[in-house]
Amino acid sequence: MGTVPDKANPTIAAIASPAGTGAVSMIRISGPRAVEIADLATDGRVSRQEPRAARHCCVRDADGLVVDDGLLTVFPAPRSYTGEETVEFTGHGGILVTREVLQRFLACGATSASPGEFTRRAFLNGRLDLTQAEGVMDLISAQTRLALRAARSQMEGRLGQRTAAARDALLETLAHIEAWIDFPEEDIDPHTGSRLRDELDSVVRSIDGLLATADQGRILREGVRTVLFGAPNVGKSSLLNRLLGFERAIVSATAGTTRDTIEETINLGGIPLRLVDTAGVRDASDSIEAEGILRTTRQIEAADLLIEVVDASEAPRQSAAPDSGTPRVLVLNKADLATHPGWAGVEAVRLSCATGSGFDDLSDEIHRVLQLTEADWGDHAVAINARHQESLEAARRHLRAAMVQLADAGDHPELAAIDIREALDSLGEIPGKVDTEDLLGVIFSRFCIGK
Repeated sequence: MGTVPDKANPTIAAIASPAGTGAVSMIRISGPRAVEIADLATDGRVSRQEPRAARHCCVRDADGLVVDDGLLTVFPAPRSYTGEETVEFTGHGGILVTREVLQRFLACGATSASPGEFTRRAFLNGRLDLTQAEGVMDLISAQTRLALRAARSQMEGRLGQRTAAARDALLETLAHIEAWIDFPEEDIDPHTGSRLRDELDSVVRSIDGLLATADQGRILREGVRTVLFGAPNVGKSSLLNRLLGFERAIVSATAGTTRDTIEETINLGGIPLRLVDTAGVRDASDSIEAEGILRTTRQIEAADLLIEVVDASEAPRQSAAPDSGTPRVLVLNKADLATHPGWAGVEAVRLSCATGSGFDDLSDEIHRVLQLTEADWGDHAVAINARHQESLEAARRHLRAAMVQLADAGDHPELAAIDIREALDSLGEIPGKVDTEDLLGVIFSRFCIGK
């Protein structure tokens, strides 16, 4: 017989394994009534079960008929993922049977979990800070080894630790300034203003170091927007197909075969590349080709990395894209044929899409240009996301304003204190140390149900 869920603090349940048919599935229940609900749905012995020990049991419907059998594990509060009483049932991985088991738990009093609600509860119960919660999502969606490493680093709390260290330093500085304001009759060292500015400058340098990882973080999470461009018939589509390992683009000796952009994603030595094959740049022969060339231009302007492909057997000519500061790699294709003497001494990757030679050199050059090698990444990877970047930039802005107020010893300590408090709030938003209710809704809405 079902019971009424507690609306104030409902016990939630959801399928925590991927959708579809598999060998096993897992359903998670979390909340104050998790064990009670599991007792109602099984044989009633869950409440007497040893914690963290898997035990075989059957989930039964209201008439006592077996819905599924599997292993059930109890995780008492607060030493569970969510910090709440948690039960996990691992059963057979059929789509229908898994749904039936979930429906039975819901009928016994559980409430369907919303996306990210388990991790949200882990944050609210102090099991994770907000950066670690975001690391969970990054770990789930990681497509490369470097992305996995960055996500693991964030889950271990390294970003939270670095922002906490910055906040601690600011709190100490603020205490000095507050004392300066509250006790003006005390003797103040004439170098106090200079010393406090140095302390703020040290925090700003720490923030600068974190902000420097923003591009790497975006690349690891979203991939490098890599545009293949060049004149017609130099081998752009052949290069795309070689990198993908299958025939994605039509390859033809007829100029203008590629009319629209083609986009695919690959993992190149730990870096996700969003490859964009574009129309060859030349004087268009018709309106459709002109539109394709216009789209090429737009892709070049939005690129994170440009790979300019040229025919090594032809004489060098002016690049089809202006030097905009975007990292680029020059590829001399058809290197298996006679190379034009004009390319002698030119720094470029020489390869052949026909034979497959030179592709290891291309991978190495892309890593070098993007500075995403193991040496560049370092032993303690931290890759901030757009939310972190916004908060860090706000904190830096307030700290620089405070340093201006302290330009002369004792000038405007009250105004400096206000800016430092604002910087503390901005830094506190990163691990979730301030009021972040609206922010939580945005962050956890990106999670999958069951996590």
